[in-house]
Amino acid sequence: MKNPARLLGPWMLTALVVGNMIGSGVFVLPAALAPYGAASLLGWGFTLAGALLLALVHAWLSQIVANHGGAYAYARLAFGDAIGFVAAWSYWICVWTANAAIAVAFAGSLGAIWPAAASTPWRSTCSALAVLWLCTAINAAGVREAGRMQLVTTALKVIPLLVFGLFALGLVHGDAYRPFNPSGQSLLSVTTATASLTLWAFLGLEAATVPTGVVRDPQRTVPRATIAGMLIAGIATMLACTVVIGMLPPGVAQTSAAPMAEAATRAWGHAAGWMIGLVATVSCLGALNGWVLLQGQTPYAAAQDGLFPAPFARIDARGTPWFGLLLSSVLASVLIVANGSKSLVALFTLAILLSTAATLLPYVLSVLAWWRIDAGASVMRKTVAVLALAYSLWALIGTGTEALLWGAVLLLLGLPVFLWQRRQLLQRSARKS
Repeated sequence: MKNPARLLGPWMLTALVVGNMIGSGVFVLPAALAPYGAASLLGWGFTLAGALLLALVHAWLSQIVANHGGAYAYARLAFGDAIGFVAAWSYWICVWTANAAIAVAFAGSLGAIWPAAASTPWRSTCSALAVLWLCTAINAAGVREAGRMQLVTTALKVIPLLVFGLFALGLVHGDAYRPFNPSGQSLLSVTTATASLTLWAFLGLEAATVPTGVVRDPQRTVPRATIAGMLIAGIATMLACTVVIGMLPPGVAQTSAAPMAEAATRAWGHAAGWMIGLVATVSCLGALNGWVLLQGQTPYAAAQDGLFPAPFARIDARGTPWFGLLLSSVLASVLIVANGSKSLVALFTLAILLSTAATLLPYVLSVLAWWRIDAGASVMRKTVAVLALAYSLWALIGTGTEALLWGAVLLLLGLPVFLWQRRQLLQRSARKS
């Protein structure tokens, strides 16, 4: 029996969702979206709607299925061990590769306020490794300690983002949004392109469904935290990115490595730009802390059912699945070090590619699992699920051929693990009979 005082409550769980969604993307996305001008709002709207649909399905699933592990638990219940393993393996890969990306983004943000920390590729690598293992140590101290850290860092980044977005609305230049679609592409092409770009900012909406075994009253807390966290993070991100595009000349917005800090500097001086850089650094720290929490919890759930190797199910006196936590950080460290000679942008791009390819499949499997688990649902819920499935499949295909190939390779790497664990389960079953 877990000590209720050591469990995550509604505020900490909501902070986990918000903190995992708001990481590095909000501070660099304006540069990628600037070529599309005000038409980028179409992509934001499409992604926000798709993310809300997915959040609703995950919230419903968390009310029906009390199992630990999020997408893994849903897929296994609906389709059996093999599909459950695919969901768990894919999501686990997503988590530790995302952690490599966020750690690298932290190094870049730190370099903006402390240039010496990222003045060379290897200094950047050391900064990324240092923050990764700092968050690993915090999570090793216990889930409650990680939750407190998440609550603090989420407040430190969401409040400044909302304040920035609201104050900056008065400084937006209408000319920055004219013409409405400066790219010259069709509105359908612009919507597809910008929705794909904004997708990275919404990954993590399912975060509350993963550690349900360490959540107080999960069937009430998880769905509320999922919906509230997704809306808070989505609105804050959309507002901040859109006003930045309206504050900067198009040429500046497209080429700036830190467009939000650039906008703050132009509007309120260098101190304001430095403060935005500090918020970006805290944002990356909070997101990394939340994702590191998940990297131990996902394989822990699968190991409890015998689908992952037994060491992943080991917990210490604080209830921390330490083996999965440490191994995941080791793998993320290898990814960071192996590409230490590359620029921050190249390494960040590689890690995002791996993570995005691995996270969309569990989204699709979760929606399909809902259809089987809650077959008698209302017409309204079925309509939401159809739209969520269509969005998930569109997003998966939209990642491109290279990302899909990486996803296939990563899944194949898990095949020997699944076959070995399956053999072990059969042998244990035969001995019992």
